[in-house]
Amino acid sequence: MMGGPENGQRIGVVLGRREATPLEFWVGVEGEGLLRLDDLVVVEGYHPKVGRVRYFGMVDHVAKAHEGESYDTDTFLAVEGKIPVSLAYVAHVSVTRIVPEEFFPPDPGSAVYLAQGEDLELALYYEAMKNQRGSTKLPAGFLKNGEVAYLNLEFLNGVKGGHVNISGISGVAAKTSYATFLLKSLLESGVLEDAHQARVLLFNVKGEDLLFLDKPNLRLSPEARRDYEKLGLDPGPFRSVYFLAPPKKGGEGILPNVETRMEGVKAYYWDLVQFAQKGLLPFLFADRGGMSNLGYLIVHVTEKLRRLAEGQKGPHLLVSDWPGAELPEEITFDDLGRVRLKSFAQLVQYLEYKLLGPEGGKGEGDSTWVARQARGTLEAFVRRLRSSVENVGHLIRGDRPGNPPDPLSGSHQVHVVDLAKLSPQAQMFVVGSLLSDLFAKKERGQYRGRVFVVLDELNKYAPRDEESPIKDVLLDIAERGRSLGVILIGAQQTASEVERRVVGNAAIRVVGRLDAAEAERPEYRYLPTSFRQRALILPQGAVILHQPEIPVPLLLRFPFPAWATKREEVLEDNSAEALRREFF
Repeated sequence: MMGGPENGQRIGVVLGRREATPLEFWVGVEGEGLLRLDDLVVVEGYHPKVGRVRYFGMVDHVAKAHEGESYDTDTFLAVEGKIPVSLAYVAHVSVTRIVPEEFFPPDPGSAVYLAQGEDLELALYYEAMKNQRGSTKLPAGFLKNGEVAYLNLEFLNGVKGGHVNISGISGVAAKTSYATFLLKSLLESGVLEDAHQARVLLFNVKGEDLLFLDKPNLRLSPEARRDYEKLGLDPGPFRSVYFLAPPKKGGEGILPNVETRMEGVKAYYWDLVQFAQKGLLPFLFADRGGMSNLGYLIVHVTEKLRRLAEGQKGPHLLVSDWPGAELPEEITFDDLGRVRLKSFAQLVQYLEYKLLGPEGGKGEGDSTWVARQARGTLEAFVRRLRSSVENVGHLIRGDRPGNPPDPLSGSHQVHVVDLAKLSPQAQMFVVGSLLSDLFAKKERGQYRGRVFVVLDELNKYAPRDEESPIKDVLLDIAERGRSLGVILIGAQQTASEVERRVVGNAAIRVVGRLDAAEAERPEYRYLPTSFRQRALILPQGAVILHQPEIPVPLLLRFPFPAWATKREEVLEDNSAEALRREFF
């Protein structure tokens, strides 16, 4: 094979029997040449009026066929050497770039070379990924040829675009694995210049997979270590992680409800005053579409609770107009004449009293609380609150000061919040409360660094055909978040079931393995047909990445997790320093 542009390997010629255009052409592969899907090629063209032009492109279809056969059975004759045939090995190339931008077609017969070195960078616009401060090439995985693949950080950190959306069926290492790899690259590659200020809020929705991010993976092979080194990343676990889990139900103490990790996990919960002051009541009503008549009442009661909690320090909520309750023994001077509500169940009883009147009585509720709503509406509201006690009673309590997750405080960079053992209603409450609080703080300018939110199961939190307070928060983040430095890395099995505005605002889209029906949905039309077909058979550790600057998607391989994804994978560190950190 001859050397060509930038010393690339000559692989074939532009075919003349098939039409060549400025945007696509066919290549005939020569001799023992090898041209595969995803290979990048370069062709030189020339015209007396514009001079030398180079076409860069990616192979998206390859085929072989016998020329000279008329019938299918001729193949048997050809194998036996009874009829003359020629083997045609052809590939279709989609042009990714023309330098300079002179859109005339390449000449048939022009030599085609594999793009390497500078040609590869030109083909994928890597040389344009920079700003006045330096390179913005964020390692995103490996190309088919083993070269490092990059995405432009400015389309992820909010400068030119923001947000990532990942689709893929569960269990084939696509969504969570790639999201955590991307976080690793963001925090440790050195490309994100203010990475030390960045914070991550990572929701764990399945098992306890993400509760070992800070532990090395004993299954990490030497080859995987070299992969990380080639990407410029440390082949180790995340360095600064804070783990939070909901408390166990019952019992006197507050213990995190985890089974496989016994140390380093704190329980999170809200006290009643925090619940009232932050206005978290709406997040107990996730299905707003099915109870639109309750909307005004929810807003009204939320505001009443907020006023009631003004000036109170908690954790219990003091009320002065609940004659049915006994005054607890431990009271202070300020508490005289008031009753302490010390559990969420008591708060629900109090609201029932204010809205419906004394239990068993026929009177009406407090006119300042009922907001002129019909009794049926008030009863429906109370029924829903009663049903939530079992689900969130251990998360909203008045017996001790609250400890809600706050990714913007403390010294840890990554905050993992476990949701896996919570009921669907409690999951909705936690996600809605945290995102609402985080977004409000960023709006007030309380934290300057960027915040990356990783949330799986977006189809549950931002469904396409339903309304909810949580969906409103996610829409806010999707549409205004990047200007405030809040970046959503969202994932779901089926993008077709997620609100279009949430998916549509993601500048970076990633696809893992899809099922056949999902791959045909309009949400994946940005993928060429060949990529949609390949999404059905993607192996573990492979994804298709689409970014705005590059007109074709890239098939990437990303390295095996350097952090443990389950207890069995933890590489125990029994050194004296590790023991000191653990116990002191």
